[in-house]
Amino acid sequence: MDHLNENQEGNSLHFLDYWRVIRSRKEIILIVMVLVGITGVIVTNLMEKRYKATCLIRVYEDSQNMQVFNNQLMGSSQYNPYFLMTELEILGSEMVLSQVIENLSLTKVWGEEFEMPGPIPKQDALNLLKKRISIQQQRNTSNISITAVSSNPVQAAHIANEIAKVYGQQRIEQSVEQVRVGLSTLDTLMEEENLKVIAAEDRLEEIREELDLTTINYGVRITAESERVRQLQADLMSYRVDMLTRKARLDEIENLEGEGLINSLLMTVPDQSLEMLRSQESDFEIQLSMQLQNLGENHPDVLQMKEGLRRTQQKLEAAILGIKAGLRTDYLVAKSRVEALESELEKVEAAERDAQSRKMLPFERAERKVRVQRSIYASLQARAAQEGVDVALPRMPIKIFEMATPADEKNFYTPNYVLNIALSLFLGGFCGVGLAFFIEYLDTSVKTVDDVERYLNTSVIGVIPQKVKTLNIEGIESPHSESYRVLRTNLQFSRDGKTGGAFAVASGGVGEGKSTTLFNLAFVCAAMGDKVLIVDSDMRRPVQHKIMGMSNRYGLVNVLMRDMPLEDAIKPTEHKNLHFLPSGQLPKHAVGMLDTQRVRDLITNLKARYDFVFFDSPPIMGISDSSILASEVDGVMLVVQYRKYPRQMSARAKHLVENVGGKIAGVVLNNINILRDDYYYYNSYYTHYSETDNESKDLDAAPQTPSQERF
Repeated sequence: MDHLNENQEGNSLHFLDYWRVIRSRKEIILIVMVLVGITGVIVTNLMEKRYKATCLIRVYEDSQNMQVFNNQLMGSSQYNPYFLMTELEILGSEMVLSQVIENLSLTKVWGEEFEMPGPIPKQDALNLLKKRISIQQQRNTSNISITAVSSNPVQAAHIANEIAKVYGQQRIEQSVEQVRVGLSTLDTLMEEENLKVIAAEDRLEEIREELDLTTINYGVRITAESERVRQLQADLMSYRVDMLTRKARLDEIENLEGEGLINSLLMTVPDQSLEMLRSQESDFEIQLSMQLQNLGENHPDVLQMKEGLRRTQQKLEAAILGIKAGLRTDYLVAKSRVEALESELEKVEAAERDAQSRKMLPFERAERKVRVQRSIYASLQARAAQEGVDVALPRMPIKIFEMATPADEKNFYTPNYVLNIALSLFLGGFCGVGLAFFIEYLDTSVKTVDDVERYLNTSVIGVIPQKVKTLNIEGIESPHSESYRVLRTNLQFSRDGKTGGAFAVASGGVGEGKSTTLFNLAFVCAAMGDKVLIVDSDMRRPVQHKIMGMSNRYGLVNVLMRDMPLEDAIKPTEHKNLHFLPSGQLPKHAVGMLDTQRVRDLITNLKARYDFVFFDSPPIMGISDSSILASEVDGVMLVVQYRKYPRQMSARAKHLVENVGGKIAGVVLNNINILRDDYYYYNSYYTHYSETDNESKDLDAAPQTPSQERF
């Protein structure tokens, strides 16, 4: 308690203060929570049910589909860490989704679903499809899940499966198209070589006819020069094939652009820097796409990412140009080597010409040329046949492990009833707590004992719980009577232990429970042996005669007007030691009836007759009678009802009493909800009382003198 007071004096709040507010306003919190929860249930029921279907596929990286060149000239396949990230972007790209929309006629289907007069625009369908799908890579695997959401479970399954199907078909088409481009180049070369073979054969036939040869005897003379010629011819054939291969490679690369050019270069030239630059470009593009989803075009991070992409592309272009130059140089070197070999062959043939017959030399040379051309043509035919078989072989860029199946109508994906209701209750609780604290902030009434001590600058001498009736109905043994015993004891201590006296029980406003508090206090004092008089001085709204069931025809009014002696106006009650002075009937013209001197004389006379004299004073605010009583009695007990009037009213009432010279004996905080609001202040006391109830009964039953009670 001391710790709590220190916190409040330091303008800080303890956790128990927050808990007190929540407990005191729990009805509001529960009502708001229930209302928001019901609203959440209604909204959830009104939401359109959506179903989810997932297709699971495995994506394989492109293998080497076409071998146009020798294995020694080809780049080895390398692992690409950005492959799956790139394919994820392609799966959700417009190229794939547009085909899905066309295959499933989604523009028409969604136009009917949204009750539009015709098909929706394709761009709107594309945007809607992007919102309804989710494509994710399964952790640490090459598997990709394609999830589609729709109000129709069958439609969701069709969309997920169709995306996988279209993606696989496009991968196959791209791979086959690349091989077909290579085959087209081979066909062109084969046509050229075929023409050369025909020309060589025609030339050979012309020479044979010119020489009138009918029988050809190969190898009539085998000399070193002829062996040298055959070796050079074999080398020339090999080098020409190599030169043509390099020329085909160069021609193919010269005709390619963009991604196809890069893929061909990676398969042709084992250049690790080119692969690294391509990976960096892909990485920059993916990161730029992700940033553009959250940031603007001119955001510094986006501009920096664009600059990095531009520099990488420049480096990539420079690398491509360098590789092209290298391939061109390789071709020129091969061509120079063939030309040099041809020159060498001519020299050797010239040397051989002297050793051979002039008649056979032209024919043999033409015959060798035919063999060379036929060999080259045969090699190209074999390669073309091999690649034709590769084109015809089936390709499997993806494998579908789990087809999407329509979900059961009861197993909808959204709305999530449990989650929505839980969020509604949480939001309702949050709003309810916020509303409770807002109302608490607006509520300036007295809520705690500390409020009284802080704002009224006086002590609390009594705390009265809720639902207290008059003790002549509940009985002196009622648990509520203990509150008034404590009030009696604190009242004595407030006067430094002086016994008895005249006290006014007042309040700042109407209905704060001062009349009930006065009667029960007087009843307890009389039961404890004090001689007590209750004076109903609230002549405009008298209540005490109703509590005791007595007549109010004559009383204080008649005494003050000197129409009746005091002894005749005071009436004994059915309770021992308790007497009553009613208010009497207030005449129409009662101005000046409560004269200060008359009241002073009356109080002096009554104090001589009774131990305690309690005046039921009218509300202090706006009625002068209260001010006169407050100035003459020994003390004023200010009754403040819990959470009823603004504390400024109670503070104003206290100042009015002090302004007329009255003394505040203390504040009685009335109608406290002990079990709910300020339980932590008073729980220990009431628990102690309930445990010692029998003991209190025994003590109350024994007669006590005022002096004994005082000590």
